[in-house]
Amino acid sequence: MRRGIAATALVAALALAATACGGDGKDAGDTKAGGELSGTVTWWDTSNDTEKASFQKIAEAFTAKHPKVTVKYVNVPYGDAQNKVKNAFSSGSDAPDVIRADAGWVADFASLGYLDEVPADTVKKVDAEFLPQAVASGKYEGKTYGVPQVVDTLGLFYNKKMFADAGVQPPKTLEELKTAAAAIKAKTGKAGLYLRGDDSYWFLPFLYGEGGDLVDAKAKTVTVDGPAGVKAFKAARDLVASGAAITNATDGWTNMQTAFKTGEAAMMINGPWAVADTYAGDQFKDKANLGVVPVPAGSVKSGAPQGGHDLAVYAGSKNRTAAHAFIEYMTSQEVQVQVTKDLSLLPTRTAAYEQPEVKGSEMVQFFKPAVDSAVGRAWIPENGSLFEPLKVEYTKAVTGASSPEDAAKSAGAEFRKILKGWK
Repeated sequence: MRRGIAATALVAALALAATACGGDGKDAGDTKAGGELSGTVTWWDTSNDTEKASFQKIAEAFTAKHPKVTVKYVNVPYGDAQNKVKNAFSSGSDAPDVIRADAGWVADFASLGYLDEVPADTVKKVDAEFLPQAVASGKYEGKTYGVPQVVDTLGLFYNKKMFADAGVQPPKTLEELKTAAAAIKAKTGKAGLYLRGDDSYWFLPFLYGEGGDLVDAKAKTVTVDGPAGVKAFKAARDLVASGAAITNATDGWTNMQTAFKTGEAAMMINGPWAVADTYAGDQFKDKANLGVVPVPAGSVKSGAPQGGHDLAVYAGSKNRTAAHAFIEYMTSQEVQVQVTKDLSLLPTRTAAYEQPEVKGSEMVQFFKPAVDSAVGRAWIPENGSLFEPLKVEYTKAVTGASSPEDAAKSAGAEFRKILKGWK
């Protein structure tokens, strides 16, 4: 993968991509009677600090096709975004026209009436041309409200040199991970794994690895507090208690990335969104030193969650036609290939994987099969709301502040408060 493309080259490439985009919006808002798009499209983007400059350039290049449209780019920190978007949409004050939503948020926003339906002609294209598992996250009650921008999952990142120095191979199971971590500690004095302890998304591989899930949406049953959930909390805690992993209850992203990039930890669990930032670390100036393998299996299997981000239009936007055209551009094949080339993020268009820049990406070659086998989440309105109480219990369990049994029981109780009427 190549990073740091010059701004002029990036914009030039995307200006060509913009010529292929079009929109099938509903009412025109600021669009002129002759079909020419104009006015302002405000986009709230939740990409991280490493990604946001590239996404801003890509977004603003939309004006090559529609020079009378001004794209107002706003980066909103991911951790604050869900509530900030809800507040803006509910009040209608300074609300964006387009949002970049975590795949788990679309059903929530749609259930509240905040999102405009994707135009019918675009839905046909999306259903036919995009990865089915990514498309599913943008649907709610049979209608499409979001178009998938990127898709992702989690894998085990490892430092090849540290592994070679310790004479170990990438672990396939959690037991193998503990053995490898002990060898790395003995040889280098460094930690085997940095395990993020402040974000419950990182709990999911342990849960899936034990054959469990957060909920059974079809049966409307909470399952996080079942036997698999207890085993999952135990597995996460055991990595820390055994010395195989280090963790922290706060600033998890920064601590994890720093530990891995500087060689203080030989492994971390992360996704394709972390690749560009990881390459900036001292340990990975030679990009070939970064290895990625499936998340080590629990007692049942290796399992990682399907994630990603969708683009959606605010139902109250005054420029919905231009907003939908902007999304069509942002999810066009040319733009998706550029994003992969620049940031190692995975496309959602099936045909994009046949393009040389995508096929030649080592990270894509790993993460695409991982995405294909990832565990799909329940795309219910309450999906995003479950992670906050789960985070509290996961942090307690992984740091030893609570027993695995108590963490599972408390998480289940909190889930049932959110999911009214569920078992």
